[in-house]
Order: sequence, then C-alpha cells, then structure tokens
Amino acid sequence: MSSVIEQKKQLVTEIAEKFKNSATTVVVDYRGLTVSEVTELRKQLREAGVEFKVYKNTLTRRAAEMAEISGLEESLTGPNAIAFSAEDAIAPAKILNDFAKTHEALEIKAGVLEGSVVSVEEVKALAELPSREGLLSMLLSVLQAPMRNFALATKAVAEQKEEQGA
Repeated sequence: MSSVIEQKKQLVTEIAEKFKNSATTVVVDYRGLTVSEVTELRKQLREAGVEFKVYKNTLTRRAAEMAEISGLEESLTGPNAIAFSAEDAIAPAKILNDFAKTHEALEIKAGVLEGSVVSVEEVKALAELPSREGLLSMLLSVLQAPMRNFALATKAVAEQKEEQGA
C-alpha cells in the first residue's frame, strides 16, 4: 500500500518540476477526439519539442500547489491533458490553438506562462504571436532597412551623376 503512495508522491514531484521548468504549460480538454486525432496532435507537439501528458486531476492539483501556482484548480475538472514546453513559449499555444480551430472537440482550458496562470484568451493571444524565427526575421529586416535605403540612395545619386556627365 505504501509503495502506491510513494509512486504518487514521485509523480506529483515530477509534475511540479515540469510546471517549474516549463516556459509555457497549456491545459486542454480532449474529450471527443478520436485516437487518430490525438495521435496526430501528439506528433505535432512532439516535433515542436512539447511534452503532452494526461495526469489525474488530484495529482496535478497537488503538483500545482507544490510549484506555487494558484488559480489552476478550477480548470482541472474532467479529462485533461497538459502540454509542457521548456524551450519555446509559443509552440504549445500555437499548435493547440490551430488544432482546436480544425477540431472543435479540443478545448483549451487554461495556461501557465512562466509560473503565472493565464486565461484562455491570453493563451489564444500568445498563439497568434509569430514564432521565434518569425520574430528574428522581422528584427533582421528592421535592422537591414537603413542600410538598404542608404545603398539605394547612393545608387540613385551615382546614376544621376552619370546621366548629367553623359
């Protein structure tokens, strides 16, 4: 009997560590999805480096309490799955939000962003942000613009002088 309790304690500790180490955590209700749809979703999340697990709500509540995350308890009812992402803060929100758009059975219930509980609307807003690569390309474009404009102006002046000299 005590070995079962020890296993549960270890699992609670494991979940609490995932909460602490994750940049973003998203809680979803997956009722109504077929096995093939869940497999497809897991594949997309795995490719993005996101861990997607199903835990008992009581264990998740205790782990959230241990990780000092308050406000998540009311979202932990019914069958839930949790997506943890340690590296990319946007990936789980983006993948789950896109999947929910095409599969109405998937419902985003809540999220945890760097230790703070966020609402469904905030998770969806996070999903609308461009990816890290997209943000870096925007930054690079902004940084290149002055140099590109200077090069074009220099070229225009050179062409104008050639026309005047010819």
